[in-house]
Amino acid sequence: MSGGPGLESLVDQQISVITNDGRNIVGVLKGFDQATNIILDESHERVYSTKEGVQQLVLGLYIIRGDNISIVGEVDEELDSNLDMSKLRAHPLKPIIH
Repeated sequence: MSGGPGLESLVDQQISVITNDGRNIVGVLKGFDQATNIILDESHERVYSTKEGVQQLVLGLYIIRGDNISIVGEVDEELDSNLDMSKLRAHPLKPIIH
């Protein structure tokens, strides 16, 4: 596998992906290619709202096209597991405009 810099070290780790349309998808990185298309397992989308807690929509095995990826980041699993998603409030992310 070759692709984006640093992705090799994140294989089999939990990551967070923010897409160009403002979605936040969290899952275990299983693979990627030279176009930075990525494969996530055990994934879910986090939907943020200012009125209610974070909704987590189960996606399972999921592929994200590289041209739709804005940011990829490693998730601190210990810190993430201690968050109470039902109490978090945030504005949804706006789409990225190029």
